Amino acid sequence: MRIIIDAMGGDNAPKAPVQGALKAARELGVDIALVGRREEIDACLTGAAAGGAVEIVDAREVVTMEDDPSTATRRKKDSSMAVALTMLKNGEGDAVVSAGSTGALLTGATLTVKRVRGIRRAALAPVLPAGEHGVVLIDCGANVECTPEYLLQFAFMGSFYAQHILGCANPRVGLLSNGTEPTKGGELQKHSFKLLQEASGEGRINFIGNIEGNDVMAGRADVVVTDGFTGNVFLKSSEGMIKFAMSRLKDVFYKSTKNKLAAMALKGDFMAMKDSLDVNKIGGTALLGISRPVIKAHGSSNEEAIFSAVRQAVAFARAGVIDEIAKNTEYMRLPTESAVKTEE
Repeated sequence: MRIIIDAMGGDNAPKAPVQGALKAARELGVDIALVGRREEIDACLTGAAAGGAVEIVDAREVVTMEDDPSTATRRKKDSSMAVALTMLKNGEGDAVVSAGSTGALLTGATLTVKRVRGIRRAALAPVLPAGEHGVVLIDCGANVECTPEYLLQFAFMGSFYAQHILGCANPRVGLLSNGTEPTKGGELQKHSFKLLQEASGEGRINFIGNIEGNDVMAGRADVVVTDGFTGNVFLKSSEGMIKFAMSRLKDVFYKSTKNKLAAMALKGDFMAMKDSLDVNKIGGTALLGISRPVIKAHGSSNEEAIFSAVRQAVAFARAGVIDEIAKNTEYMRLPTESAVKTEE
């Protein structure tokens, strides 16, 4: 398997992408294509050893956070991100990992690699550290404005991802709203509720109804469906609360000698909990709906985070999620007339 890495993407590029890729080559035995400025990548490779084959693909431009996401990869065709996506499109690798601009990666993947035929919008689907297997949140920022049909497709795609990647035999799908009753939410949620209920009645998905924000991290659902605006606010709020809680817990442990002794006794359990909440160990976010595997790593990814994202890319490429989505698009579309109205 060959994973293509955008070596110039992210706050810590190229060092973190290169070192994370080398670790993946050693420990996972995958082949790596590092895309970016050759001399900068070479400087990071000095004295390093890899397990699989590592190739450098020279690309002279870099997509920055200041670039317009909607045009970045078209204007900078020789950027590491654009070249990596073109390689994926041409079958020169099995997946792309990038810690670069989320908007540019999403747009570039949509225009270059293309969406699965029949899928109207690709979605960002991070796995939250909750429940027995984790919880897929879809969408978390790719689509600020959504139609009920988009949310129907998100439910299917998230369900397939939870099945094949998280190992959930019959993923519970919940619709994020401001109450559990079917009448809660705006028109988007009410209409989407009916579509998801119909799909569930046909045995296509396992829709359990509306869920509230406080139920998500409790693992009440395996897949949480929402629009990109609400999903992004929820995700960032959850990350902030986790950091706050961990900080306060640390303060409690160092408050007194008695607490320090208790902390020493609980150190193993505490570190395990900390690791389970560490974004660098969780990996990246899959772009579901794209016709080939694309993983968005966090912008501040370190070596460990890139390694985790590569590991996730390998699992995604092997799992058959995209094939499953492609085989079921006929069940994710509204009748033509309704679809046109919801698009408007």
